[in-house]
Amino acid sequence: MGDEHFDMVIIGAGLSGVGMACHLTRKCPGKSYVVLEGRPTMGGTWDLFRYPGIRSDSDMFTFGYSFKPWVSAQNLADGKSILNYIREAADEYGVHEHIRYNAHVETINWDSAASAWTVRYVDKATGERHELTCGFINACTGYYNYDHGYEPEFPGSADFRGQIIHPQKWPENLDYKGKRVVVIGSGATAVTVVPEMAQEAAHVTMLQRSPTYMGAIPEQDALTMFLRRYLPEMWVYRITRTLRVSFMATFYNLCRRFPAGMRKFILKGVQKEVGPDVDMKHFTPKYGPWDERFCAVKGGDLFRAVKKGTASVVTDRIERFTEHGIKLESGAELEADIIITATGLELKFFGGVQAYVDGEPYEHTKKMCYKAVMLEDLPNLGFTFGYTNASWTLKADITSEWICRVLNYMDKTGTRCVMPVNTDPEIQHADFLDFQSGYIQRGLHRFPKMGSKSPWRLKQLYPYDLLMLRFSKLDDGILQFSAPKAKPALAAGKTG
Repeated sequence: MGDEHFDMVIIGAGLSGVGMACHLTRKCPGKSYVVLEGRPTMGGTWDLFRYPGIRSDSDMFTFGYSFKPWVSAQNLADGKSILNYIREAADEYGVHEHIRYNAHVETINWDSAASAWTVRYVDKATGERHELTCGFINACTGYYNYDHGYEPEFPGSADFRGQIIHPQKWPENLDYKGKRVVVIGSGATAVTVVPEMAQEAAHVTMLQRSPTYMGAIPEQDALTMFLRRYLPEMWVYRITRTLRVSFMATFYNLCRRFPAGMRKFILKGVQKEVGPDVDMKHFTPKYGPWDERFCAVKGGDLFRAVKKGTASVVTDRIERFTEHGIKLESGAELEADIIITATGLELKFFGGVQAYVDGEPYEHTKKMCYKAVMLEDLPNLGFTFGYTNASWTLKADITSEWICRVLNYMDKTGTRCVMPVNTDPEIQHADFLDFQSGYIQRGLHRFPKMGSKSPWRLKQLYPYDLLMLRFSKLDDGILQFSAPKAKPALAAGKTG
């Protein structure tokens, strides 16, 4: 055992990890905890990505924490503002003093006899290895590889004389003023970076294999601005948050139930934004609404850039890179000084940490997730995974709340171990996410399974999850609680 013992180890100091620490302080004030962050700073995504225009693609009234109002006028906030918001929350709840930076977690091992985890991590700054124990782990590691994004090999890329840049590795002070830029991709990153770069570049072309559903989102929320004149900030935040959740759920359900009608509605809105001179084939996807993630266009900036002519969209496939740009399968060639490969993320579950149970490897890809919060047959470990069809933080908040409920229930009942166990032989395994985006499909084999029945089935519906996680019975016959005796060595360990 390590010589330090904590009630909880939180892995990751991004939006979810800091949120979990705040919830723990609010709901379980007597619990000791440490946050292990592999990078040298907090913020996760919002510190890692530095490309022009980096912002949320969800409104901040649902992307913000439930306990901390978003007081800015921004609807879709820029990365720096989100990072400051996370830091403010950490300040308000004293999280900073609990974070260990450059702490890359390598392995975790559950000791059934001691009813405790041993966490082994390396200090990336010094190379020193450390070990500690804890009663519970919550993995707030996100869902993608922080070291590098998805970078397919393009034939002839070595021949290109300009710069090739992946948004996850954006260089400081990149000079693109007056240059020709091609952005490969049509997801949230491309939709963000194209109009931003078009303000200074000679021209920016968004090269896509197939179109994505998009829609303009106002830069400021008029109702919120009105309510702030008369109501306290927290009231305004909760009203706006409730309305946004209802709108998102309604929009999503309408898209799934009436795809043809909603398709016409969405495309009509895009046509109105880009004008009659733009070929709508570049904005007309082949799939149904919400088969893949819907892209929010901040204030319609991408549409304005295309309408103005400072940006354009090309739908084609790449044959090869050339000295001066990209040759397409159609025979055309796009000339470029800079190529941005906004080709997506590489999925990674649990930050790549290897888990063991009593020294035996735990194979999470063969197990189901329970309420999308815990894993089958794995004790005292939770994980945070947000929504693909709504704001990430909505799920992160109620996940943290539920874990706090479990911890308090264990204290009340005198139990020290909690583990979901499936006893229904009829449950079938399915993919963790029913989502067709390329980056999801490429990485599903790295994730646990979803079950064919509740509570092993993910529904990606916030109202359903809210009821299930906030109000449902904890001792449901699947979540099994026990109270094994601790080893003397653990009882004598120091408390963090």
